[in-house]
This record gives sequence, structure tokens and C-alpha cells, in this order.
Amino acid sequence: MSDVRVLYRKFDGRLHWETTLRRLGEDEHGVWLGSPPGGTWRRDGGHWVTVHGPRLMVAPRDRWWTARFNSESDSRTAIYCDVTAIPEWTGTDELTIVDLDLDVIRLRTTGEVSLLDEDEFLLHTAKYAYPEAVVAAARSSASWLLSAVANFDEPFHTAPDHYLAMLA
Repeated sequence: MSDVRVLYRKFDGRLHWETTLRRLGEDEHGVWLGSPPGGTWRRDGGHWVTVHGPRLMVAPRDRWWTARFNSESDSRTAIYCDVTAIPEWTGTDELTIVDLDLDVIRLRTTGEVSLLDEDEFLLHTAKYAYPEAVVAAARSSASWLLSAVANFDEPFHTAPDHYLAMLA
């Protein structure tokens, strides 16, 4: 397992999140990355935050999203999907992801699935002049994610189990 530096950026190029994750494997859903308990994440150059449980992420090769699978000890959100531009490998050990504001989540306790940050998406669409093709791809991705997460379609059902076991 090799380490991968993961950089989430906003459309204007500024840093949004960063972390270093272990490459766990790859399947039809994408590249699976994760951190065991004690992994760290940093938002926009702020302080590093330690996550208490394992955190798993899948980065599809050709889709407009990424997804994180959170441990019970770290979040009331079981699944957190970021609508993004297609994740870009800038080397074998670095992944850059442009966050497009929209998020789809599944709450752990109720199973409720919802779309977040529509207001931020609308604001940034105007502020950064998102091209029409980007807006269309982001909206299509959000719609697909809402359905897939709600219906437990893969990779939002059992696909993560194998990779989560590697982090335990």
C-alpha cells in the first residue's frame, strides 16, 4: 500500500481540503483510498484534524464525484459524496479533485439521504462562471448520487466492506 496525497480544490484553484491516504486497491468503482484510526485532514490551510476511526474514500476514474465512508466514531454522516470534476491523478502518488459544491449525504441514524449546498453551487456558478457543461455534469452527478445512495446501489452498499476491513 502506497501513500497518496489528496488535494480537494475549489473551481478557482484554492485549496479546500488536503490529506494523505493509503492506496488500498482498485475495482470497477474506482480507486479506494483510506486512513486507519488517527488519520489527519486539513481544511484550507487550517489546523490538522485527527479522525478517530477509519475513513474510506473512493475516487472514480471517469465520474463527476468522490465518496467518503465515515466511521461511527467520527461522524453522524455515514456516506458523504462530493460532486466534483473528474478526479485527476497528477502523479502516481497525488490526486487533485475540483469540488463543485454540491454534496449528497446519508445520515447514519435515520438513513435519510439529502442534497446539500445548492445555495453555494448557485453562488459559485455565478462568481466563477462555471461553464454550462460543468453545471450540467454537476447536476446530473448529484441526481445520480441521490438515487444511488438512497437505493443502496454500489458502491454505496457492500462494496466498501472489503476496503474498510483493511483499515481496521
